[in-house]
Amino acid sequence: MKGFADKPNYIIELLDGSVTLEDVIDGHICDQTVMEKSAFVVGDLGALMQQHACWQSVVPRVLPYYPVKCNSSPVVIEVLASLGLGFVCANKAEVGLVLEHGVPPENIILSSGFKQLAHIKYAAKNNIQHLVCENEAELSKIARLHPSAKLLLQLTTESQAAENSMAFGFSLKNCRHLLEKAKDLGIDVVGAAFHIPSSCEDLQPAYTHALSDARCVFDMGLDLGFNMHILDIGGGFTGSEFQLKQVESAINTLLDAYFPQLSGVQVLAQPGNFYVASAFSLAVNIIGKKIKTQSWNCLSQGEKKEGTEFLYYMNEGVYGPFSHKLLGHPIAAPSLHKHAFCADEAVYPSSLWGPSLDQLDQVVEHCLLPELSVADWLIFSNMGTCGLEDLNCLSSSIDFPVYYIISTSDWYKMEEAGVALNNPVKNFSMLQYSA
Repeated sequence: MKGFADKPNYIIELLDGSVTLEDVIDGHICDQTVMEKSAFVVGDLGALMQQHACWQSVVPRVLPYYPVKCNSSPVVIEVLASLGLGFVCANKAEVGLVLEHGVPPENIILSSGFKQLAHIKYAAKNNIQHLVCENEAELSKIARLHPSAKLLLQLTTESQAAENSMAFGFSLKNCRHLLEKAKDLGIDVVGAAFHIPSSCEDLQPAYTHALSDARCVFDMGLDLGFNMHILDIGGGFTGSEFQLKQVESAINTLLDAYFPQLSGVQVLAQPGNFYVASAFSLAVNIIGKKIKTQSWNCLSQGEKKEGTEFLYYMNEGVYGPFSHKLLGHPIAAPSLHKHAFCADEAVYPSSLWGPSLDQLDQVVEHCLLPELSVADWLIFSNMGTCGLEDLNCLSSSIDFPVYYIISTSDWYKMEEAGVALNNPVKNFSMLQYSA
């Protein structure tokens, strides 16, 4: 995982039907009590396979290409490679990681807005043919260093421009010039790419505009003699089946109209968060506690009341696995380890902080929790990605363990659903879980 330490060979704990994720977390917390109380992650590989089955069921025509920047754990790469996914890599290191896991070069796309010269040369050396290009300067670099490349032109969208202060990609009005420049340079263009962010609330007009523009790009490319046959509709998938069905509803008719299957156009997408977010849970320990008395105005009575607020300090914060909080992405409140809420149990305004005592190191600004004690454990779910689609985690120095599990029932369900590993996983050792 990005920032999480993995070893070259991975032990996967195989759970029987009676063992749950909570049991596994509880077991590792018990182990921590006899050692130092350090944070740890549990990765459920069954969740990856379930998400793959969901993807194939809801959008079977769209081929998933996993963006490695979302979670670069070698275990994740190996599982997804075995499931037959393609990969989108932002740099030389990601390309090397994917190649090491036996992914054929034709299933790899080198992306990123501005590529280092060494990364383009590395792609050429390793026969990575498909590169994303979004401006004329990149086009010239690629033509000089990788003349046999097959380009996907990155088209900007209104929804993406609304989310980012800087516009990435080229506008439709600049498309003809870029295609003509590629023709002059003798570099092949095979398709187009765009991105609709997950924050987009009105998917239908967003995809209508983007796919209409992409069709125009294809028509201009075909007019200039290019073999346009790859369309990448980008990321923007939150991880929920409901949202995936919303996307499918928005694109289904449009794809039939603009890119019918008989046209031979291969439609790709980049579901990063969709695959990995729900697969990882992070357990952290409370190492400090402060009590703060605060007062506020009672609106109904017009009088002042006093209350207690608790500040809890954890052994990990925004300079570790919660780094995406620094970039404005909120962290959901955690669950409490081995704590069942009672209807009449008192809860208090609380905030959760990292260990640095820095004012920026506030992980959760406000939540309601019962009074906790130092040494209690908190469980953060959906930690498989930093929650960002376009930026990597800031932290690269975390060194705490990741425990991988899969239930026997998940293997059976995948077989029943017709989802099986295309290739055997070669670096895994299966070990029966013992509590």
